[in-house]
Amino acid sequence: MSTFASSEFQMIQFIPLVIEPQIFFSGIFPMDGMANWLKNLSYLMPLYYTADALKGIMHMGQGLGDYTKHIVILIGFILAFIVLNLLAQKKYRKL
Repeated sequence: MSTFASSEFQMIQFIPLVIEPQIFFSGIFPMDGMANWLKNLSYLMPLYYTADALKGIMHMGQGLGDYTKHIVILIGFILAFIVLNLLAQKKYRKL
């Protein structure tokens, strides 16, 4: 998102749009009262997979190997964001 921001102030304005929804949909707060379509929306958030793995490892004592699916999904998010960032930088800035 910082690629699209023209100033630091504008980047700060992106925080409520990008960071806050991830916090609410990550599972850090209980999602039991949410509608099913909102729970399914959480699977599109990278922070969901990180928070779920950390809860399992720290609170339930599971191993890192139990979360290889989460790690693969997070690597997929990382690669997708890198590619999107490169494409956006080519469009808005000369590389």
